[in-house]
Amino acid sequence: MSKTETLIIGGMHCASCSARVERSVQKLEGVNKAFVNLATEKLFVEFTGEQTLDVIKEAVINAGYEVLEPKKTNTASLTEDNWERRQKEINIWKTKAAIALVFALPLFYIAMAPMLPFRWLPFWTQIHNTMKDFPLAFAMWQIFLTLPIIAVGYKFFTAGFLALARRSPNMDSLIATGTLAAIIYSVYNTWKIANGDFTAVDYLYYETAGVIFALVLLGKALEAVSKGKTNEAIKKLMELAPGTAIIMDNGMEKEISIDNVKTGDIILVKPGAKIPVDGTVLEGHTAIDESMLTGESMPVDKKTGDSVYAATINTTGVIQFRADKVGKDTALAQIVKLVEDAQGSKAPIAALGDKVSAVFVPAVFAAALLTGIIWFFATKDITFTLSIFISMLVIACPCALGLATPTAIMVGTGKGAENGILIKGGEALEAAHKIDTIVFDKTGTITEGKPQVVSVEGNVLQLAASLERYSEHPIAKAICGYYNGEYLEVKDFKAIVGQGVEGFIEGRKVEIKRGINIYSDGEYIGKIVVSDKPKQSSKAAVSRLKEMGIEVIMITGDSTQTAAAIAEQVGINHVLAEVLPQDKSNEIKKLQTRGRKTAMVGDGINDAPALVQADIGIAVGSGTDIAMESADIVLMKSDLMDVPAAINLSKRTIRAIKQNLFWAFAYNTLGIPIAGGLLYLFGGPLMNPIFAAAAMSLSSVSVVSNSLRIKRFKAQPS
Repeated sequence: MSKTETLIIGGMHCASCSARVERSVQKLEGVNKAFVNLATEKLFVEFTGEQTLDVIKEAVINAGYEVLEPKKTNTASLTEDNWERRQKEINIWKTKAAIALVFALPLFYIAMAPMLPFRWLPFWTQIHNTMKDFPLAFAMWQIFLTLPIIAVGYKFFTAGFLALARRSPNMDSLIATGTLAAIIYSVYNTWKIANGDFTAVDYLYYETAGVIFALVLLGKALEAVSKGKTNEAIKKLMELAPGTAIIMDNGMEKEISIDNVKTGDIILVKPGAKIPVDGTVLEGHTAIDESMLTGESMPVDKKTGDSVYAATINTTGVIQFRADKVGKDTALAQIVKLVEDAQGSKAPIAALGDKVSAVFVPAVFAAALLTGIIWFFATKDITFTLSIFISMLVIACPCALGLATPTAIMVGTGKGAENGILIKGGEALEAAHKIDTIVFDKTGTITEGKPQVVSVEGNVLQLAASLERYSEHPIAKAICGYYNGEYLEVKDFKAIVGQGVEGFIEGRKVEIKRGINIYSDGEYIGKIVVSDKPKQSSKAAVSRLKEMGIEVIMITGDSTQTAAAIAEQVGINHVLAEVLPQDKSNEIKKLQTRGRKTAMVGDGINDAPALVQADIGIAVGSGTDIAMESADIVLMKSDLMDVPAAINLSKRTIRAIKQNLFWAFAYNTLGIPIAGGLLYLFGGPLMNPIFAAAAMSLSSVSVVSNSLRIKRFKAQPS
């Protein structure tokens, strides 16, 4: 039996890092699937029972990375466990970047000022004279300013060369090799200066190494801050839950941490307070605001025996309830888990980036070395060659490529969650934008799901009510609610799925068939007309989908006449009526054989086979129903306008991913040849390694920033 686990991985800096972790875990016997999300720093692995988690962790460590253990709390979320660590990490990057910049700016100024003809620059004369008359002091000042920068960025060396030793070079390897080459060359020329060759002062590259480190550290700090913003949706969800709960202990009130609440505890909730966990009301009466789960703005009355859910708000009365679900089992926790899983998943569109990342860094090393050798033999200029070599290594860091897809998925699924649209993964998010046909279930999806009796034909109400009181169907409840007399005794009751109910009353076999036709011993004796009105959002949603060029179909087990009436009210032209539940999936198959990309929208229970069969299954229901495994997308609210919103969100996210991948590929496709001296061949300038470092850092920040634009998405555009 296979198991799935999520591990937090430390030490990954680029797409090559995440690719190495994936390869190291995937080659283990018993591992069925493993993928890493660079943006969330998580490894998702599926493995058989024979494989142990310790072996997987050991493989990650042997690959050169850390497995970070989450805090042991009664929490629902790895993100929550990881939040404090990520904030500390951001602060560390900021501190390192600040220290590096404090020393890199004067280093850059001292090294570059003498090369500029602007005598009016501050200290220009002093710096120029020092370089001319005291070159060794000029070199030592640069060493003094470079050492603190190397100290705060030393992990680029340790991690980079360790990855090289393991024959799996990464971003750190590129930076470490390039900057070390600059430092070694500079130290060599400093030695020449100390031995009397003052011309060597023109060949110091300390500022290149120092400024590259500073810019990369600044880029990592900006990237970390931006990546933190992509997780704001989960943070907002987690903040909905209260931190404490009041439990009744031997008749006394006792406030405890939410982490210490156990199943079976009796919890007291006062007006204005949030419900801490899921449970059942034992005492009291109140109204609870469940809008965070259902989107319904009106508070819901709660009495003894009713269910309450974590993070909803008690508005009026005082209640005591029994804790039924705590920690990871609450409805809120399931929402957070679903969003986390979606954010950690990969979209098929990411496959190209993964393939490129696996061979990218080794290819860049080979290209930089080959290009450097060619330029050296062409120019016999070691300084020129070194500049080319360093620029190519630094500009090629594949950070942007690794962040292109996961950051957009994180923001897209997070934005969906903010609007009550729970998308279960990158694959569903990508597939949704291709949908051209949407099939809606009728009862409870297009309609309110609360049918009412309109008329009764014949003396059949008592018979029908007596029989239907044993059924849980919405129509049965409508008939029993309409009837207020005494019930007759029923024997041998039987419900026939999709067809009706039957039983024996006073020796007669009474049957209620689809369309609510009543038969007694096979003879038609009357009819009950039941109507279920459409939801307010149904007509607008159908209209919006048609505007988007999507074909809309309604499918139902009801009679053709009833189905046509509802379809006409909401503007649907294509109706599939009198379809049994088990046959709905076959209707979806027929559409797919015609090449249609289909989405099925239903309640996630009776429509489960059709939801699974469709390219995208969309379950409409309250937040308490999010455990419906058959759906790819769960709409927490009953607003059908969220259907076109989900598709538009998919389009917006996929557009951002394509933009990210385009610019990531374009950046490296153009940047590497330019760094290799392509423009110089045609009389243009040679790229300075410092500008290569700045461009590399900005590319990663630009990809994350472009993904953050999805946060502007509006589910219901005005």
